Parts: sequence; structure tokens; C-alpha cells
Amino acid sequence: MIKLLLSDVDGTLVRPDKSLAPSTVDAVHGLHDAGIHFAVTSGRPPRGMEMLVEPLAISAPLAGFNGGLVVEADFDVLEEHLVPDDVVSPAIVQLESFGLAVWLYGGGDWFVREPDGPHVERESHTVQFKPTVVESFDDVSTRVAKIVGVSDDFDAVAAADSSAHDGFDMHVSVSRSQPYYLDITHPQANKGAVVTYLAGRYDLAEDEIATIGDMPNDVLMFARSGLSIAMGNAHREVQRAARHVTTTNDEDGFANAVDRFILGRS
Repeated sequence: MIKLLLSDVDGTLVRPDKSLAPSTVDAVHGLHDAGIHFAVTSGRPPRGMEMLVEPLAISAPLAGFNGGLVVEADFDVLEEHLVPDDVVSPAIVQLESFGLAVWLYGGGDWFVREPDGPHVERESHTVQFKPTVVESFDDVSTRVAKIVGVSDDFDAVAAADSSAHDGFDMHVSVSRSQPYYLDITHPQANKGAVVTYLAGRYDLAEDEIATIGDMPNDVLMFARSGLSIAMGNAHREVQRAARHVTTTNDEDGFANAVDRFILGRS
């Protein structure tokens, strides 16, 4: 019996244009009606999930930065995991050595040095707030919740991913939240840890939690949950890691998964 569904956001809960499909809203309310908790986790900052709270009637904690900052639905902080201060500067240097632009997130703020850099405008639209532009990261390199390397050269992102795992893996969690984003967070800031946190919060066994997502950073939560669902738009490696595969996020994939695999409706 599934008692909680934990969902990724981008590529899963929202459509490619970042909007909520009416079928998705109906599906989440169907979960509420069935007494099943609904929670979200994302590489986004918690502030970037604010637009989901009211239409989806979310009361469960919001796990932003892949679990690096967990807040109540009213944004009171519950748990925070920060990148070790002595890792921040070396990680920035390493990401830049592969040609990636770098962003820093801390608290509710998003810092960039290049306001016209790759995907800044897209991210502003997604999270619905603009970054703070700084000349240098020197004054904002403490209390960092997430470092992001950004590039449309997917091979460079993959190479930076491998290098960061080799160089920093004992001290941070490294994952790709999109083909063009490489996220570096605290080791406990991963979606698998979010499953464990929610199990404790609601006094559930992890087997009573279902998870749904589309990217490699969702695989850890698949492994911790009793039922895992990959989106039809997910990479093949992600689909292989899940128990079920639904349709894509522009084909009502989330709603179809809830109806078929959670609520048992055709």
C-alpha cells in the first residue's frame, strides 16, 4: 500500500513549458482524496517551487536543492545541508576548467556572474525570480547550498560530472538534474535522503513510498522507495532503474502514472 508519492518537478510534474497540466492537478487532488501524502523534491530552490503549493494543495515539506534545503510548505526551514566551505572554490575552478558557467545558491538567493549566460533567462522563468548578479563569488562562497555548472555542451557536462565525482565525491553529492546542469550539493543533499527524511516525518516504511522522476539524480530515490516510476521522456538509464515507465511529461505522464500505478485506475 503506497502512502506517499514523492515527485520530481521539471520533466516530471510540469510540462515542457513549466506549466501544470489540468490532469496533473486532478491527479494530485485524487491522491489527497485517497489519503495519500504528496511531496515534491527538485534541484530548484524551495522558492522556485512556491507556485506549486496552492494549486496542488501541498502540505508536505518541500525538498529543494535535491534535499539540501527542506522547508515546510509555508517556507519555515526544517533541515539544511550546505556544501563544505573548503570545497566551494575548488569546485568552481574545476567546473570552469571544462568551460561550464557557474551559479551559486545560498538560502533564498541565486548568484551569477553572467546575467546573459547560458540558461539564466530560462531558469528565471522556471523559478519565477531573477538572480543576483555579482562580480565575484568571493563574498558569497560560504553557506552555499548548491553549486551548478551550466553548458549546452553535454559532453563537457558529462566530463565535468566524472571529474567532480573523482575529485570531490567523498565530500559532496554530484548529479545531473538536466543534460545541461551539473549540481554539486552536500552528501546528504540527494533525493534518496529525501525519501528517508519523509519516511521518518510520516512514520512510514520506505516501501510505502512511491517515487517518480526523469533524470539521473532521481535514481537514488528510486532505489530507496517501494515503487519507482520513470517518465517516458527519461533517459534510458533512468527508465531501466525504475519499476514502471509512464508516458512523457507532455502526454499526461504524471497523471497516467498516478491513475495506473498508485490509484489502480485504468
